[in-house]
Amino acid sequence: MSTRRKVVVAALAGTALALCAAPASAHGSMGDPVSRVSQCYAEGPESPRSAACEAAVAAGGTQALYDWNGIRIGDAAGQHRKLIPDGKLCSADNDEFKGLDLARADWPATSVRSGSYTFKYRVTAQHKGTFTVYLTKPGYDPAKPLAWSELDLEHPVATATDPVASGGFYTFSGTLPERTGKQLIYAIWQRSDSPEAFYSCSDVDFGGASAGAAASTGTTPAPTASAPSDQQIAAGADKSTMRHHGMGGDDASTPARQPTTASPAPGAPNAPKAAGTAQNLAETGASTGTPYLALGGAAALALGSAALFLSVRRRATGGSHRR
Repeated sequence: MSTRRKVVVAALAGTALALCAAPASAHGSMGDPVSRVSQCYAEGPESPRSAACEAAVAAGGTQALYDWNGIRIGDAAGQHRKLIPDGKLCSADNDEFKGLDLARADWPATSVRSGSYTFKYRVTAQHKGTFTVYLTKPGYDPAKPLAWSELDLEHPVATATDPVASGGFYTFSGTLPERTGKQLIYAIWQRSDSPEAFYSCSDVDFGGASAGAAASTGTTPAPTASAPSDQQIAAGADKSTMRHHGMGGDDASTPARQPTTASPAPGAPNAPKAAGTAQNLAETGASTGTPYLALGGAAALALGSAALFLSVRRRATGGSHRR
């Protein structure tokens, strides 16, 4: 093979591999109960429907929502409390996501009750690692900045190591203790193949009065809580600045209407319902194949171009020999 042909083939193959290895979005966020960033992205970054998401965009801009699956610390290595100060847990101390740290009682919340719970983590790049999920302590006030001391760190409500991804989600079980009113679920996904870790805040409502209920104002209900769909992920992929960070990871650091939530029926399975709908939140997401298929198609096109180039070169070379 001539030097020129080797260079062209190598360039085309490199393009194909780069396209395959660099999905348009990063890694993931809690989908059920829906995380703050996932909820706001599902509402629409340019025109969110809830007052809380509007405030988050006003504070941090729309890019944070397009990067919904990239709340992360590249070199966390389990040192979460050391690296993330009080009041910045939801953003993981990343300035891009600072709108998620707003202390408000009107964040759209998933209705839950105590007992067994199936968590679903929306994933756009799979990695080995452990999920640890915490719940706030009784007396938690959503109208105050979230501190580590407000999480029951001694009793995680769920832990799961290397769960199997299916339908675009890592799914694992946990148990929610007795609580009343608004609470917050904090999830940490620590990779085992890298020091990188991901974080998410999910607002939940156990029913009854919460400590910060009086702090919210207005009466407009929050929109239906939901995780981003395949179509939304694909549509926003070109606006995301997040990329797959590979094995080593790297750090990309980084008021108010009262929502209504539907309470689970007594004795019913703990399948959370969003306000104003009978659809399970777990049913609002699907697989994340669309962005990957698009990138895979581009990679295949690049490889096809390489094959076509070689074919044309062979025919041209053959013709000159015949002459």
